Amino acid sequence: MDFDVLVIGTGLAGLTLALHVARDRRVGLVTKRQLLDGASSWAQGGIAAVLASDDTLESHIRDTLTAGAGLCDEAVTRYVVERGRESVSWLIAQGVPFTRDDENDTGYHLTTEGGHSHRRVIHAADATGQAVQSTLEGKIRSHPNVTLLEGHVAVDLITGAKLGRAENRCHGCYVLDTASGRVRTLSAGHTVLATGGAGKAYLYTTNPDTATGDGIAMGWRAGCRVANMEFIQFHPTCLYHAHAKSFLITEAVRGEGGLLRLPDGTRFMQRHDPRQELAPRDIVARAIDFEMKKQGVDCVHLDITHKGADFIKCHFPNIYIHCMELGIDITRQPIPVVPAAHYTCGGLVTDLAGRTGLAGLYAIGETSCTGLHGANRLASNSLLECLVFGRSAAADILATGRTPAPCLPEWDESRVTDADEEIVIAHNWDELRRFMWDYVGIVRTSKRLARAAHRIRTLQEEIHDYYANFRVTNDLIELRNLVTCAELIVSSAMRRHESRGLHYSRDYPDTLPQARSTVLEPAKA
Repeated sequence: MDFDVLVIGTGLAGLTLALHVARDRRVGLVTKRQLLDGASSWAQGGIAAVLASDDTLESHIRDTLTAGAGLCDEAVTRYVVERGRESVSWLIAQGVPFTRDDENDTGYHLTTEGGHSHRRVIHAADATGQAVQSTLEGKIRSHPNVTLLEGHVAVDLITGAKLGRAENRCHGCYVLDTASGRVRTLSAGHTVLATGGAGKAYLYTTNPDTATGDGIAMGWRAGCRVANMEFIQFHPTCLYHAHAKSFLITEAVRGEGGLLRLPDGTRFMQRHDPRQELAPRDIVARAIDFEMKKQGVDCVHLDITHKGADFIKCHFPNIYIHCMELGIDITRQPIPVVPAAHYTCGGLVTDLAGRTGLAGLYAIGETSCTGLHGANRLASNSLLECLVFGRSAAADILATGRTPAPCLPEWDESRVTDADEEIVIAHNWDELRRFMWDYVGIVRTSKRLARAAHRIRTLQEEIHDYYANFRVTNDLIELRNLVTCAELIVSSAMRRHESRGLHYSRDYPDTLPQARSTVLEPAKA
């Protein structure tokens, strides 16, 4: 199949780009499950943008730089923040039903979250991502220039170097059609990686099962640079319950007055930061981790009961309903919470147009490292980044013009067989996620990182042997990519001899005076 633009991933970044280029290009849109199964649909909080008259661009920029602990690119931060209003206006024009507030000069309710100095997070109740993605879904499915390929898993990028050509350019991607088990060849003049982060490398995560770092791993194998992978954001408040899988309790609960307490009811955030519950996520997550270990408890509690039942049901209807289904009435009881892996701040290095170092290849959204998030992402800047870079990459593609794709070889399965023991993949997957949680989590040591690196090397050998001899499956592809991302996370963490933002090392507890990004260069073929 041949396209002008091939977009891999259907989160907000991918859909934004697809809709902008589809007016003048043939677009192939690939997603490994259904269109709305990515992390964007799970986003509860909202989109940070300067909309209110008492807020300023400088304030949003300052808050982002502060949260990023010295590693944000100030020019990139300004670029993104300055495009916040027009990005939100575009979503409103598409019909996204943001929560209204006629008493606000914007006409919309704005909330605040950790690290923000103003109310600037526009939202649709407590299910913003679902509202945004559902709105865009209809436009994508009905667009005559968009071919949607659901149930297709990206295997690897097709590059000039892999084809033995003098010009090293990305020409498309091999994808596994999970329904037929057949690997298909998709060629494109421009290829866009919008596959999200790598949260499933950890045992506990707020991410959906699709967050296996596919784009980061494929870009790395294709020769792209990767930066700042040591900065994995652990969301402070994931619901702690035996029957609740990866359910996030939005930052906005604390923004609207929620208090963190130990099981005996004692508040503790004042012991860790003067901003208390509204401190940035890295500080709150470490504080919770510290108190859980110190007190020997399995979780802490987030208490919003003092705001009253009407307020809670109005502002957090989905959280209220979900908790009630589990027997927790959050209007009368605090919510049991624990930290969980939430966001990959690093990724493939890109410029302001989303371009990677490989011609014809773009990376946008959580797959990329633009310089916006630095050492810690400010709450609700993620959907903003998706919108801004989805639009800027689309503009660059349209300005570049059409690039004809060459004739590409089909996927070669002539020397492989069906796997004899799929259980090997399941065991390796479980082992990876457990040792990443134990050794490369919220608090790290050099010894733990060395242990993780050793285990990763062993897993890589087993997976390489499996990949070389058996037909690819969805589980094998995802495991291969997760192990690659785990290697990048550990390699980056071992290079950072300080504690900064989301990376905290007991062996290097101080912050160095000069902030430097960790940039990994792939080995030359």
